[in-house]
Amino acid sequence: MAEIKIGDVVTRISYDRDVFFKVVEIFEDQRYATLKGLNVRVLADAPIDDLVLPSSAEIRDYKREYIKKSNESMERIFYRRELERQKRFSRAESNENNGFFDVPGTVLHIDGDEEYLELCMTTYKQLGIEAHGMCIPEKEQHKKVGQLLMEYNPDILVITGHDGLIRNNRNFNDIESYRNSKYFIESVKAARRFEPSLDDLVIFAGACQSHYEGILRAGANFASSPHRVFIHALDPVFIIEKVAFTPINKIISARDVIDATITGIKGIGGVETRGKFREGLPRSPYE
Repeated sequence: MAEIKIGDVVTRISYDRDVFFKVVEIFEDQRYATLKGLNVRVLADAPIDDLVLPSSAEIRDYKREYIKKSNESMERIFYRRELERQKRFSRAESNENNGFFDVPGTVLHIDGDEEYLELCMTTYKQLGIEAHGMCIPEKEQHKKVGQLLMEYNPDILVITGHDGLIRNNRNFNDIESYRNSKYFIESVKAARRFEPSLDDLVIFAGACQSHYEGILRAGANFASSPHRVFIHALDPVFIIEKVAFTPINKIISARDVIDATITGIKGIGGVETRGKFREGLPRSPYE
């Protein structure tokens, strides 16, 4: 068996090699390693003897499938927006057709993983969403969220990073069974002390296998993970895009938000929420 090193991409034999991970820490004396999902927001421990190095071709195919799913979601978003744009123009007066301007909701994204934060920030930009990103370890997020909300005053707050059930602990109702769910809950509570209204500040919080019901009870509009499954790294972005581009006079159903994600209803859920998109008229001739 090849030597496993920090930074290697590995899979787990006992899980039929279903998910690819990056090795982030090795405990040689106990013969296990801590792993981070390559495209899912999970931290996991695994015996080193359970790990195997996939080939370069397997890693390439895995990443290609990830990119394919992300691109499919992006294409659905841009297709939906084009249909909405055509509806707006069809009801507008002819001399106003080119005069509208868009004001989507703004985002503050706090992420415990720098690589995933950069990926999300790139995607926000591609989607035309103004977003501020902060990389803060999960256990520190609740201490800083209030100050950041005061500084950026966003319409939408994302609190995420990595999570997962702790090894050999399967009591789903015990918050101590999870790596970071208690920190996400504390962060949502801190944000709700700043802004109690679910309409004025929309919150998504959670990561893979997070304590969904606890995060919702703390005051989030949307959370993961109802069935304790892994969620895709970009799921929070696709949820927020739906909120940011739904008109302020419309209520988004939880089903509509779930349909915008890659993971689906087993990984994401929430409550009815008001959109954050405003239409302006006329566009400034000096922009």
